[in-house]
Amino acid sequence: MSMSRRAFLQTGAGATALLVVAAAGFTPRLGLAATEPAAAPDPRKPFQGHTLDEVVKAMGGSNAQQSSEIALQAPEIAENGAVVPLVIESKLPGTRMIAIVSEKNPHALSAVFNIPEGAEAYVMTRVKIAETSKVTAIVQTDKGFFYTDQLVKVTLGGCGG
Repeated sequence: MSMSRRAFLQTGAGATALLVVAAAGFTPRLGLAATEPAAAPDPRKPFQGHTLDEVVKAMGGSNAQQSSEIALQAPEIAENGAVVPLVIESKLPGTRMIAIVSEKNPHALSAVFNIPEGAEAYVMTRVKIAETSKVTAIVQTDKGFFYTDQLVKVTLGGCGG
């Protein structure tokens, strides 16, 4: 079976259009009277918080308790706020999530890391810090939210500076 160039291009264009529609989230309904699933929480909401308490509440907690079981390694002075190295390790049992907050950033929540069950609760990353402020590591466990913090002095602007 030989396909002409024109037929090949038409088939390819049709397949591409179908993929674009599917990628945009449009899926065909089969007419089944299915109930809509419960709305999932908006994952962007915690990033809209401006303080530690607002971020914790947006993540579903009521408050966070300070803990010495969380190790946060950050430089005392960051020469460039655009690339501040951080290491966070949680010794709290049942750690599910580690998050990084810097309240003076335009968006206080910098990053969220989900920790699979049975995995070592250890994160090494780099974040932007707009200006000198406390960097806070938040840990979520089965028993709630916990945190530790450290002051990082920024000598060169980080977020857009």
